[in-house]
This record gives sequence, structure tokens and C-alpha cells, in this order.
Amino acid sequence: MTDVADEASPGGLELSARTYRHLDRASKLLGVGLVALGLQTGGDTVAGVALGAVGAVLALTTVFVRRAE
Repeated sequence: MTDVADEASPGGLELSARTYRHLDRASKLLGVGLVALGLQTGGDTVAGVALGAVGAVLALTTVFVRRAE
């Protein structure tokens, strides 16, 4: 497995390095905040599990975004 992106493939999102960094930090902070809110709500409740799941997904969103070099 390599880290080389296929330039010919359509789709995807590519951001400048600065924009990517800001988006990455914001998504991680919001994700951690939602997980903490889910735990505060109650980790064994439906609302708590939903908030935790949404927080985890939000924290991982930048995995699918490429940085422009």
C-alpha cells in the first residue's frame, strides 16, 4: 500500500496545507467535544452512544481529504 494519490481519479477533496490544518484541528476538537458530551449524557444511553459515534466520525473526516502540495 502506498500513500501516492491517483491524480487521474475523479472526485475527492483537495485543500491547501493551511486550510487542511485548520479543518483537521477543528474536526478533532469538535469530535472530542461530542464524545465528551456523549459521556456526560450517559455512555449507556442511546443519546450518549449517538453523540459518541457522531464525534468519532467527525474526528476522522479529514482522513478522506488530500493536502495540496
